[in-house]
Amino acid sequence: MRIAYIASSQIPSMKANSIQVMKVCQALVQNGEAVHLYVPGSSQHPWVELKDQYGIREEFPITWIPAAKRGKQVDFILRSLMRCRKSQCEMIYTRAIWAACIGLLMNMPVIYEVHDIPGGKIGSRLFRSFLNSRKKKLTVMITRVLQERIEERFGIKFTDKDSVVAPDGVDLERYSGLPGAIECRKRLGFNERITAVYTGGFYPGRGVDLLFKLAIEFPQVQFIWIGGEKDTIAYWNDKIKDSAVTNIILAGFIPNKDLPLYQGAADILLMPFGKKVSVSGGGNTAEICSPMKMFEYMAAGRAILSSDLPVLHEVLNESNAMFYKAEDFEDLRRQFSVLLADQTRRNAIARKAAQDVTAYEWKTRMNHIMQVFKGS
Repeated sequence: MRIAYIASSQIPSMKANSIQVMKVCQALVQNGEAVHLYVPGSSQHPWVELKDQYGIREEFPITWIPAAKRGKQVDFILRSLMRCRKSQCEMIYTRAIWAACIGLLMNMPVIYEVHDIPGGKIGSRLFRSFLNSRKKKLTVMITRVLQERIEERFGIKFTDKDSVVAPDGVDLERYSGLPGAIECRKRLGFNERITAVYTGGFYPGRGVDLLFKLAIEFPQVQFIWIGGEKDTIAYWNDKIKDSAVTNIILAGFIPNKDLPLYQGAADILLMPFGKKVSVSGGGNTAEICSPMKMFEYMAAGRAILSSDLPVLHEVLNESNAMFYKAEDFEDLRRQFSVLLADQTRRNAIARKAAQDVTAYEWKTRMNHIMQVFKGS
């Protein structure tokens, strides 16, 4: 099927949304679909650069489309849709509500993937318009609780024919044959000592402040933080130096292709989300999120210590992860101490996580979405 993915994400970018878009496109290609990605911008980027940054193997055409300064997003979407029509694409896939609605108006079938509750006057009206359309479409939501919140907000009830709940995923083959933690640390040049790793953004609600306190409490543990923008890295680098903390390594941004080795260097992988979780565009996703790093952590086959957000239990449970009360440092300290002292438990959690993650491969996810769409 000839699919046009219209994404407002900047490509390339360190943002999670751009990684998710690229992973979805690759999975569609791996499943035999013909995908063309349209993104805003005027500069072309070589595939060798994109493959390394996003950890992808399959190539697919990407068109960067410059947009007018006024009404930039809508202009980009209109230009993209016109190109889609000329190329005789058979379907639009998008995370942008404007693209979803205008695509339907242009009589193009649409899959609209939703990662947050559509808000604001315009966003709500556009989403209602999308839902009310009788043209061929499918709504994809990343968690069951997101679906429930949308149903409550808009007074609707989705059916199995017009919607899919599809959590984010992981490229399992990139984690296949991952060496043990000691070997991963050796390859990366880290000291040989018990290690806890965090990967992801340093935005508010990500719990980085708790990890700082945790490192002070456990000086015998090596903490590796991966990710962060330049300014936040500089802030934490100064704070670490001023506090004379010597067991935190700020690794910075790591290309996605190298991420498995860094996650594999951990004895414990940390996911300290707060009760309010910001993303790169702002907002709060704590109730409805499906973090990609959760699936990466599981695939890495290491013990996961996570804050106890209800939505995470759609994937995690007491057998494949360990939990502490969100934003409760004392409970984090206690649970970390328990996990640190019990290698048998760490190994059991890691094995179960690696088993359970097989249901969340990107290719499996996208195959399910397309089967529902084609059968609707």
